[in-house]
Amino acid sequence: MMTSVNSTVPNAAPQSTGTSQSSALTSDFETFLRMLTAQARNQDPLEPLDSSEYASQLAQFSMVEQQVQTNDLLSSLAVALGSVNLDQLAGWVGMDVQATAAFRFDTQPVAISVHAEPTADKAIMVIRDAEGTVVDQIPVPVDENEFVWAGVDDAGDPMPAGSYSASLQSYNGDELLAENPAAVYSTVVAAQMEGGQIILTLDSGAEISADKVSGIRAGA
Repeated sequence: MMTSVNSTVPNAAPQSTGTSQSSALTSDFETFLRMLTAQARNQDPLEPLDSSEYASQLAQFSMVEQQVQTNDLLSSLAVALGSVNLDQLAGWVGMDVQATAAFRFDTQPVAISVHAEPTADKAIMVIRDAEGTVVDQIPVPVDENEFVWAGVDDAGDPMPAGSYSASLQSYNGDELLAENPAAVYSTVVAAQMEGGQIILTLDSGAEISADKVSGIRAGA
């Protein structure tokens, strides 16, 4: 189960602003009515103001009032949505997620998950470095889908720490059927919203969308 990290977003300031705007609006409306009443009392009885002018002024003030209320509502919604987004993003940071992406190798064995093609009679795990150069090729059983890469060279020495990727080549005889990317657990170091999607940055430097995650566990 994913452990959520709560993020508290202060709401006092927007609420205070909305309240003060509403109070100011009420005060302005009362002032407007007093001015309109005074205008009616002091008009020239021989040349009274057209009633349509009163209606026009009232309509204009009503439009301003509605716009202020709409702006207050939109501000409240923005604050609420922003709080939800921050909570969601904070919940990802520090978690270990499984995805078909580059992973960080720090001289410790790495667990890798991938399936061979159903008709394959031979499979080879291929490891590439950050530049895409093949640094290791390991024959693996076709009927297994969980492997551990030791991360050592032919002499048994650990390979340099850095970003690597893994894939599985499936063969039938000498025919290459497919090369499928492997999934590895990586730690999420950052999360952000882009185009309505949550984008996760992994400790390897790779970036993936949250919907590409196939597994999740609490970070070490």
